[in-house]
Amino acid sequence: MVLLHFPLVLGLITHSAVAVVIRNLDTVVSQPFDFIVVGGGAGGSVIANRLTENPDVSVLLVEAGGSNEGVLNVAAPGLVNFLVNSAWDWNFTSTPQSALNNRTLTVSRGFILGGTTSTNQMVYTRGSSEDYDLWANITDDAGWSWDSLQKYIRKNERFTPPADHHNTTGQFDPNVHGFDGIVSVSLQGFPNEIDNRTIQTTSELNKEFPFNLDMNSGYQLGIGWVQATIGDGTRSSSAASYLGPSFISRPNLHVLLNTRVLRVLENEHQQSDFRTVEFTQDGGVTTHTITASKEVIISAGTIMTPHILMHSGIGDSEELHSLGIQTVHNLPSVGKNLTEQPIVRNKWLVNSTHTLETIARNDTLLAEVTREWQHSRMGPLVDPPLSFIGWLRLPANSSIFQQVPDPAAGPNTSHYELIITNGALAQPAPATGNFLTFSTSVSSPTSRGSITLNSSNPLEYPLIDFNLFSTTFDRFVVRAAFRNTKKFLAAHSWDGYILSPPTNATTNEELDEYINQNAATENHPVGTAAMSSKSAAYGVVDPDLRVKGLSGLRIVDASVFPRLPAAHTQVPVYIVAERAADLIKDAWGISKEDTA
Repeated sequence: MVLLHFPLVLGLITHSAVAVVIRNLDTVVSQPFDFIVVGGGAGGSVIANRLTENPDVSVLLVEAGGSNEGVLNVAAPGLVNFLVNSAWDWNFTSTPQSALNNRTLTVSRGFILGGTTSTNQMVYTRGSSEDYDLWANITDDAGWSWDSLQKYIRKNERFTPPADHHNTTGQFDPNVHGFDGIVSVSLQGFPNEIDNRTIQTTSELNKEFPFNLDMNSGYQLGIGWVQATIGDGTRSSSAASYLGPSFISRPNLHVLLNTRVLRVLENEHQQSDFRTVEFTQDGGVTTHTITASKEVIISAGTIMTPHILMHSGIGDSEELHSLGIQTVHNLPSVGKNLTEQPIVRNKWLVNSTHTLETIARNDTLLAEVTREWQHSRMGPLVDPPLSFIGWLRLPANSSIFQQVPDPAAGPNTSHYELIITNGALAQPAPATGNFLTFSTSVSSPTSRGSITLNSSNPLEYPLIDFNLFSTTFDRFVVRAAFRNTKKFLAAHSWDGYILSPPTNATTNEELDEYINQNAATENHPVGTAAMSSKSAAYGVVDPDLRVKGLSGLRIVDASVFPRLPAAHTQVPVYIVAERAADLIKDAWGISKEDTA
């Protein structure tokens, strides 16, 4: 349905909601700002919001994409799959992946205010407590431990009733959630026929697939209901929450849209000091600069943050020299350590017509459920496509552990993720058949890739090499996970429902060929500007997220993760950014109380 690929106005935007979105460049270059934030995704939106709680602090937020206001496919959770390869997507592709028959992979990142929080599947997962305790050990900073971060988790989260206001007893644990934060989080608001079958399976096969009341408690293992960043049946992105009308109207917060940051520049009068941003709004025909009096915070994401750094002369000196870029600060770890969760989306043919494919194939029905959502915020579009998530481990006696050490953050952290979806609402829809999508993903991967520059032109996209399945562990896990899905769906709960599997592969060799043809990324890239201890000889930022060896420059996004948590990554970014805001306030003596 072509209409869904274009922004539809959902309602009038109040004057206050857009009053500080800058329309005139002269306003920017002539006005002083304390802080410049590059990127309006999860990290940048939090920083811009929290710093401007103090009315005496001025912030300029620079976003490459456009406004999120009035974009139907962004606001309606069930239409999320229409955002891939759209005008609101950076539309990156990876380099050919040698372990996957040299296929290039789609890399979807949000090109819109809110970043990927405006285009992702909205899943709310924190990871295990061990993930964060490992960060604390790596960085020698106890402030990154699970217990220390609890206040920031609560500051971020506003748990709300689901769209249909059903009784959620037994679907989550309210004791581990925040109810007074900023980003709305809720449970499924439209029931699916697979719900009871899934829950029954956790009872029937409770040793292998135990039910977990709340995977966000710090103990994640088991299968539980999906929690998502949704409020009242509508996506709660960082743009809709941290940059919502009551915040974006602050006179000390300024937002510049449709603006590509090219480089950060060194102070001509002070070596190793970076507080100036170079940007363009016309594809590089003209460029402009603006300088922050205190700091520049780069929150451009795991792909574009190292891209900006390297074009600024901050990176591996040999790599920069090969492209004719002058090295200003040799920092070899920039762009390295790229980590991603490989996923295989396994589609099982089912005996049902009540899956999302039925809607996807019928333009009339799609229009009907869209009108229902627009009118009442009810119906199948109030939820993302995901229904349940499982976090599971390989058996302790798995043969792979005779070859490699266990890479998970601890014994209560998963090796793989199971994602259970009642079909797919996407285009093009399968011509025939209805499906249960049972995806398998490596949640604690060991493969590492890199972001490198394609040329010395900062407007050219970088080279994204995930180097997927470059380790025996990752492939072992995906094989094991797929075989476990067969066990799960062999439970009596699924009798008469499953018609055929996605593949008849049984041997390792057959499964590998299936994986090579179908594996993709879960769109959770991290680690390309990783933090490490202050004394470490590697890494890009110190535990306070300042770029090593430089002043005036800090990074706040998923690129700073030293290890990928066993989670979908938007919530860990929110947690990092909430703490980062306090670190910045402490550094500059800014009050932490909201006085705006």
